[in-house]
Amino acid sequence: MLIQQFFEPISSTYTYLLFCSASRHAALIDPVISQTDVYIEAIKTQQLELKYILETHLHADHITGASELRSITGAQLCIHQNSHVTCADVLIQDNDILHLGQHQIYILHTPGHTNACVCFYIHGAVFTGDALLINGCGRTDFQQGCAANLYDSVHNKLFTLPEETVVYPAHDYHGLKASTIGLEKKNNIRLGQGKTKAEFITIMQQLNLPYPKLIDQALPANQQCGRIEV
Repeated sequence: MLIQQFFEPISSTYTYLLFCSASRHAALIDPVISQTDVYIEAIKTQQLELKYILETHLHADHITGASELRSITGAQLCIHQNSHVTCADVLIQDNDILHLGQHQIYILHTPGHTNACVCFYIHGAVFTGDALLINGCGRTDFQQGCAANLYDSVHNKLFTLPEETVVYPAHDYHGLKASTIGLEKKNNIRLGQGKTKAEFITIMQQLNLPYPKLIDQALPANQQCGRIEV
């Protein structure tokens, strides 16, 4: 499986293009609508067929490019069933497997940041959305978020993966592009370093984060797969 990483600076969002070198079948994880032309150019340049558009969760900080990309490419849009999105093609669940050419993408349901968060695991890499960031994690105070659930998701699903597994998050705010499961278990200031669940819950309760700037625009649009009402 080959991986190409894109970065959208306004929301500090990473998008990932995965593709099988043999079949040229591709999947795109967490696309941002403003970058649609960039993704399409990459797909055309590498002569790929986009099979899946994968959402790690219903985003509150940017509008997804899923609907526009699906219209252009015919790819299937996949999101977890707890998102209650009626415009998706495939409502994925824990332990589902998507086939991409000669490769498999394993679905890990990792609630906590929201109750519909998933991670996408392939051999040697995991795309963690906001469930696990580099030396951090997503907030847990809206969209049915729950700090206790996030702790369990990370420790029971992600930290049990091989330590050399590369971690590709949905965001980074410090210019970092990837980590590993081993490094996050050792160094993550919120979820690693032997932190207990009680300690993590206290950390998350004391964050006092501001209301997301784009949530009132992003969530309604993303509930429609990125279609913007005019």
